[in-house]
Formats: sequence, C-alpha cells, structure tokens
Amino acid sequence: MTLRLGTRGSTLALTQSQMVADALTAATGRPVELVRIVTPGDRSDAPVAQLGVGVFVSALRDALLAGEIDFAVHSYKDLPTGEHPRLHIAAVPPREDPRDALIARDGLTLAELPPGSSIGTGAVRRIAQLRALGLDLQVTPIRGNVDSRIARVLGPEADLDAVVLARAGVARLGRSAEITETLDPMLMLPAPAQGALAVECRADDTDLIELLSALDHAPTRAAVLAERSMLATLEAGCSAPVAAHAEVAEGDDGDEIYLRGAVISPDGVRAIRLSRTGTPAGAAEIGKALAIDLLDAGADTLMGSTE
Repeated sequence: MTLRLGTRGSTLALTQSQMVADALTAATGRPVELVRIVTPGDRSDAPVAQLGVGVFVSALRDALLAGEIDFAVHSYKDLPTGEHPRLHIAAVPPREDPRDALIARDGLTLAELPPGSSIGTGAVRRIAQLRALGLDLQVTPIRGNVDSRIARVLGPEADLDAVVLARAGVARLGRSAEITETLDPMLMLPAPAQGALAVECRADDTDLIELLSALDHAPTRAAVLAERSMLATLEAGCSAPVAAHAEVAEGDDGDEIYLRGAVISPDGVRAIRLSRTGTPAGAAEIGKALAIDLLDAGADTLMGSTE
C-alpha cells in the first residue's frame, strides 16, 4: 500500500520530502506519494519571529491526526520543543551541513563587504550575531524562500549586497556553487536543529514507526536532542536570539558530544557563549545542563531585555 507523506508546498520542502520518500522506498520497498499541505506560515508575509513557534508544522500535524496523511517531514528547527502526546518522531535522517552560508555580490566574503553594505536575513539569531561582529553592515530583515532570497542579491532586480541563510537548504536545492562563504560557527552559531529533518507519524502507528526507523541516524538524533534540550530549558519567556551546535565525535572512551550554546542580545552588544561535553546517551541532560550554565552566567538578563 502506498504511504502518504505530508509536506509543505515550497520547493525546498518538496525536495526534502522527496529525498525522504526515495530513501524510504529504497530501504523498505514501500511506495510513497507526496501530499501538499498549506500551512499558516505559507500564507503570511509577517516575520517568522512574529508568527510564533510551530507555524509551519501545525497544519501538517492536523492532517496527521485526522488520518489524511500517514507521516510528515519537517525542518526540525521549526518544531516546538515540547513533545506532542499523540505524535512521534520516528526518524531523524543524516543531517546536512548545519552552518550558515553567505551569498554576496561579486563573490565577496563577509569580511570583504564594504562598510554600509546591505545584508538580508530573516532570523533574529543571525541579525544579532551579524551586529556583534561590528562590521558596519546594514542588516535588513527579509522573508521568502531560498530562491527569492538569493534573487535579491544575484537576480536582475537585486536590491541587497548579500544574504545569510542556512547552507543546508541551499545545498538541497543544488545551488551550493552560489555560496561565497560558509560561515564559521565561531562567528555565526547555527540555530538548534538547523540542517536536520524530523520524520513524524502518529504515536499509535507502531508498524509505521518500525518502518521509518530504517531512516534514523543515531548521531544526528543525539546532536539535535542536545541542542533542542538546551533550547527547551531556556525557552520559557525567551524571545532572545538563541543558538546551539552539537557535534558527535569519537573520543578516548567512545563517542562524545560537544555542545556549544549562546544567547545574544538583539543589538549584538552582549553575548554569553558556553559549551559542555558528554556522551550521546546523555544528550538531553547535556543540553539542559548547558542551558542552566547559560542562565547562571546571566543569560536571563539578555532574554528579559527582549520581552
């Protein structure tokens, strides 16, 4: 029987969902059809920060719970951090490069952009970190899909000198050649779960959970769990830019997780950056502990300044 995979209708969402569909068919032999779902976030031009957490996933989850689709693919960073009582993340496929990317006119890097250059991005996290660099750039909040953002720099009606966006989306759309610089996480720490996908189904669909588990990548799941655990612990009353990046690497006594986290004031003047290490089995605890470290170091004062 053909499985119905719910997806947003953007080019990137369709590309990501087709990748998952093809991988599932290759692993299990089950055919998959894509079902396009329009979300409230797709119908609005408002900044994502104003729309709220979960705006891109609510319609997909409603379709899942109504039995209109069998499973859904989300950009993991779009999911609320709290678990849904009736839904289950059955697989986290291997992660694409989680770093941010710069696409600038004339092949310029961030440091090469002249003072006063206009640079566009939609994320408050990126805006704050760009301001923190002190490069005298004019940061412009923008929305839109990957293609429309790139067009604002490289298109015939370009009105920006550069844009910053997730490298993962650019790569999945086959446009990596247009990236002029992949930004070092020491300069621009990514969003929690950036570059990762979440494959979600109903919690009581045990047969499908088992089937989808063929797509799960344990190191990616552990890294994302650590990052999102940090975010969840910080999230109450938090509208400040929060960033996190976890890596799983081989250590002296087996695999280890190295988690870096940051909370930055929106104006970029103040930032608290800390790190923690541990084992993949303790991913959630590492994230929570790092969040507590950040709060102990005064992150709550940065978060409170944005409320």
